[in-house]
Amino acid sequence: MSFDDQMPNAVGLFELLAEDERRMLAETGGTMNLKANQCLFQIGEPGGTLYVVNSGAVEIYIKDNAGQKILLKTATGGDFFGEVSLFDGRPRTATAVAVSDCELLALSRANLLDAFRRNPETAVGMLAAMGGMLRASDKLLQTNVARNVNDMMDNKMSALERATDWVAWFSGSLLFVALTAVWFAVWIMINTLPLGIPVFDPFPFGLLTMIVSLEAIFLSCFVLISQNRQAVKDHLRSDVEYNVNIKAEMEIAHLHEKTDRINEQMLEKLALVERLLTEKI
Repeated sequence: MSFDDQMPNAVGLFELLAEDERRMLAETGGTMNLKANQCLFQIGEPGGTLYVVNSGAVEIYIKDNAGQKILLKTATGGDFFGEVSLFDGRPRTATAVAVSDCELLALSRANLLDAFRRNPETAVGMLAAMGGMLRASDKLLQTNVARNVNDMMDNKMSALERATDWVAWFSGSLLFVALTAVWFAVWIMINTLPLGIPVFDPFPFGLLTMIVSLEAIFLSCFVLISQNRQAVKDHLRSDVEYNVNIKAEMEIAHLHEKTDRINEQMLEKLALVERLLTEKI
C-alpha cells in the first residue's frame, strides 16, 4: 500500500518527499485505531509523538479556568497534531479525543528528523500549518481573555455620557462648593449693599431662588444618570468576580482530577510491580 493510499490527504504535509521516502516514513511510523469518544492523550501528559489522521476525526481542545471547552481544531483526514510536545519535549498542551472511529499514523521525533534531513524544505509545510494554528489561537485569546470592566465601559461611553459623568463629578467637588458660595455672596451683595450697581433681584431674591432650584434639578438628574451607569458597572464587576470564583473552583477541581489520575497510575504500576515480584518468587 502506498503512502498516498494510506494517507490520501497527508500528502500536503510531506508533498516535497519522494514517493519512496513517503512510503518509508509510513512504514517506520506505526498505525493505531481509536474508537469514538476514546481519549488519545490529555493535557499535561508527556508527548513524543506526532499523529496524522488517516480516517475519522479527532478533536483537539483545552478547557479554560471556568471548565468551558475551547475547541482548537478538529483534525480530519490528512491533518496532523501533537507536534508541539514532539518538538519541545514538554507535556501536552491540549487534549485529543476521537470524534468517531479513526485510524492514525504515529510518527516519532526520529522519523520526522530523518524526513527533514532528506528534504529540509519538508519542514516548511509543517511550519505553515503550525502558523495557521497559532493564528487561530490568537483569535481565541482575543475572544476569551478576561477584560477590564472599566475599560469596557469607557470604550462604550458616548460624548454625552462622558459630559454627564464630568458634571456629576464636578458638582461633588470642593471647587464647586467654593464657586457656588462666591456666586451667592456676590449676588446678595449686589442686590443688598449700596455699591452703585442697579438692583435686579431685590430681597427675597426670587430670581436667585428660581436659578438655584433649576440648578438643583439638573444636577440631581446628572447625578442619577451617573449613578445608574455606576450601578451597571458594579453589576458587571460582580459578574466578573463570580466568574473568577467559578474559575478558582474549577481549577481546584482540575487539580483534584490530576491528583486522582496520578494516584490511579501509581496504583496500577505498583500492582504490576507486585505481580512481577510474585512471579519471580
